[in-house]
Amino acid sequence: MNTYLRRLKASAVAAAFCLSAAIPGLALAEPMRIAFGDIATVESVHLLAALERAKEQGVDVQVTFLKSEDIAAQAVVSGQADIGIGGPYSLLQKVKAPIRIFMQLSKLQFYPVVNTEFYKEWKDLDGQEIAVHSRGSGTEAIMRLMADKNGIKYSNISYVPGAEVRTGALLQGNVKATIVDSSGKRVLEKEAPGKFGFLPLGEVSATDEALFANTDYLSKNQKDVAILVESILTTWREVAADPKAAVALREKYKLLPDATPDMLADIEPYFSEAASTLPLNGGGEDAARDDFDFYTVSGALEGKSADLKVEDFWDLTALNAALAKVGTK
Repeated sequence: MNTYLRRLKASAVAAAFCLSAAIPGLALAEPMRIAFGDIATVESVHLLAALERAKEQGVDVQVTFLKSEDIAAQAVVSGQADIGIGGPYSLLQKVKAPIRIFMQLSKLQFYPVVNTEFYKEWKDLDGQEIAVHSRGSGTEAIMRLMADKNGIKYSNISYVPGAEVRTGALLQGNVKATIVDSSGKRVLEKEAPGKFGFLPLGEVSATDEALFANTDYLSKNQKDVAILVESILTTWREVAADPKAAVALREKYKLLPDATPDMLADIEPYFSEAASTLPLNGGGEDAARDDFDFYTVSGALEGKSADLKVEDFWDLTALNAALAKVGTK
């Protein structure tokens, strides 16, 4: 079994464990209940560390990892979770639930990739199947946008949560065209040099993952939300200034206890590459405007970008208060 498949197996075990925590159990919990529509991986070390820092300041954080952003968003809409992690723009517009984004966690940093035995360029994907993270995700938005730009149409879009899972599926030959993150890109280049090609993407500036919550929860839990936002801002800035900090934080808080040595060795390289894309000021109105431009073009949002209102999608109260306290970067 190659090193990446061992990593994949470890991730699958972790995912199965996380998914065993059924959503209905969330309704009985009293802490700040966070629904994360993904599995805990190297890429989430800084977030897990920030949550530990919030706990140190008295916020009783409880995270449940779910198999998709859709399920995490539904948990927030139904009141089974207080805060969700994902990109809920399409949901906010279509369902019109009293849910608002209150902080950007990450910007899109993905790489469309194909098995070069079958495809070489975007036009080769016309009439072919691709795989993305989940319905309404940034990965889907990117692939739909590129289809539009290149005048092609996919035969089917499969939803395969987890960049590591999609990377493993490529290596195993189960997927021929998908989109991966920077860690997946490095793995593919290392494990099968020359077998996979990365398609040109161009400039993309939009939210990948954000924090969102019911407006009632945000108004009634301002202190805890403020601590959470501040913990994330300070952690993001620390890791951006020195990617080695992510390694130290994992060790300090004993995060990802089941991670393999190969996975742990990937922490510093990942954050060295991702550091420049970390939103050090939590996104805010500028991020919302960028998102409107991107998600209307990709089809995740309906209407014209200029007609969309920030307040219909974002609640900037907690973020602005935190920035007033810690300053902007």
